[in-house]
Amino acid sequence: MSMRGGGGRGRVSARDTEAQKAANAGAPKVEHLLRRIGELFKPHRRALSVTIVLVLISAGMSVLPPLLTREAFDIGLFPKSGIPDVPVLMLLVGAMVALWIASAGLGVWQTYLTATVGNTVMGRLRTRLFGHLQAMELAFFTKTKTGIIQSRLQNDVGGVADVLSNTISSVIGNTVTVIAAFVSMLVLSWQLTIVAVILLPVLLIAQRRVGQVRARIATKTQESLSDMTSITQEALSVSGILLAKSFNQQKAEIARYEAENQTQIRLQVRQQMSGQWFFAVVGIFLSVIPAIIYLVAAWLITHDVAVTAGTIVAFTTVQARLTFPLLGLLRVVLDLQTSQALFSRIFEYLDLHPAITDKPTATPVDPGQLGRVEFDQVVFRYPDAGPDTPATLKSMTFDIEPGQYAAFVGPSGAGKTTVSYLVPRFHDVSGGRVLFAGSDVRDLQQDSLVHNIGIVSQETYLFHATIAENLRYAKPDATDAELEAAARAANIHATIASFPDGYDTLVGERGYRLSGGEKQRIAIARVLLKDPAVLILDEATSALDSVSERIVQAALDTASRGRTTIAIAHRLSTVINADVIFVVDGGRIVERGTHDELVALEEGVYAKLFHEQSRAMAG
Repeated sequence: MSMRGGGGRGRVSARDTEAQKAANAGAPKVEHLLRRIGELFKPHRRALSVTIVLVLISAGMSVLPPLLTREAFDIGLFPKSGIPDVPVLMLLVGAMVALWIASAGLGVWQTYLTATVGNTVMGRLRTRLFGHLQAMELAFFTKTKTGIIQSRLQNDVGGVADVLSNTISSVIGNTVTVIAAFVSMLVLSWQLTIVAVILLPVLLIAQRRVGQVRARIATKTQESLSDMTSITQEALSVSGILLAKSFNQQKAEIARYEAENQTQIRLQVRQQMSGQWFFAVVGIFLSVIPAIIYLVAAWLITHDVAVTAGTIVAFTTVQARLTFPLLGLLRVVLDLQTSQALFSRIFEYLDLHPAITDKPTATPVDPGQLGRVEFDQVVFRYPDAGPDTPATLKSMTFDIEPGQYAAFVGPSGAGKTTVSYLVPRFHDVSGGRVLFAGSDVRDLQQDSLVHNIGIVSQETYLFHATIAENLRYAKPDATDAELEAAARAANIHATIASFPDGYDTLVGERGYRLSGGEKQRIAIARVLLKDPAVLILDEATSALDSVSERIVQAALDTASRGRTTIAIAHRLSTVINADVIFVVDGGRIVERGTHDELVALEEGVYAKLFHEQSRAMAG
């Protein structure tokens, strides 16, 4: 997914996606879309079968009233005797009323079935897309804006709801009705039928052209919706609001949203108006047909062709009944063409293959070597980096023993955090091996690997839920006693107990109702509930003040006991007591040892960093 602009708040270019290319190329074809839509409906064969039967019955019944109308005219009202036959007329009228009532009842039942099936399919499609996105590798989300992903789930899937709900019944019902009406018209008068349908091929050709135009507009409309969703997600998040207020950029944010909103308005108008002239012409054509039929009928009568008044009335009635299903079929085809943009955007994501998956031979983590972590000549380059971009990690080799506290320090951009991403296999190495419990992580089952790893990062993420719900994210079946034990170990229980609602306190969006130190300690408690064999601390205290840092560091010291700990540190004061410190610079480990050993290397990278930080703290 390409981006416009260089920063995180730059505008996203969804204009160059494969979905647009497919729409511009006229693909996927309607036939291909119908096949894929049909696959979505497979689990609902029984309900669809009942719906199809109802549609067939309703469609067949819809052409009977005009035929009864002819009989009512020719036999009931104007028989050859000249005297209306009231009993026969009452019978025919009663039959027509019964047909209308039955048709209305079948229509309600049919609507319920199609609405249920359509919305169920749509819901499953949304869940399927969400689940597929959950399986995507971390790199996919680092290069794709959250708003774009949300747009696929909400706008695109929601946009196909009507197609999913109405396509089957509309196509079948209208097709049967059109065929039945056409047959009825032939039975009534083949001469008048020719007049009624002579221009239909022209309309079909025009419809195809209109559909192509609407598909292109629909593509642009959805892209604009994606941009609007992205702007909303950025600007109306707590972080976005704080940033805008801090820099007094509220007006700029409003202007940015308004500009995209105006684009959306223009596109929506174009989408709604596209094809309106076509349908207006179709409507005029179908409305004028009865008048032309009267003229042709008069000509036939003057040329001794037997056409009764009942035949003319019945024929125009059938022809009128042909109008709506024919327009319905034309609209369905247009909707399918328009939906190409939506379906191609949805299927584009569903057709993505996660870059990181389990091998068929993947095995669980060996509990016998649990806690051992090794890097063997690891080379790593981020997936979206260009071929000329230097590797982030270059032939990195180290091993960490079970229960050992290992720290990684070094300048910004040295590759420290990348190490923490490779252990749980958020990315795959470009070369070499990462071993966990004696096995290459690529040979392990991902669920088993991640189950044994706990991560506390600098940017703690808390859901807009209660403290208890946030803690139970690590262990859904945790008891209240387990929550309290974890919170005590993380030095946060007393703080939680001081809140009026205790563990039922809502933390707010991303935990903004809590201080940084409180959020970090809740995150630590959450990890303790998970009880992993390996704990990864990714600069977990770097954003805290000195008081909060000491409290959180005490909690981290408790959390690291009895388990392997990998600490990515910016402040060297937090890792002085580490069993081993790896100094990373330029993607390589340039020094390793204890704090005392590394400080003794006066010209070493660690010693220089330590003395610089010591002077900064003293000043």
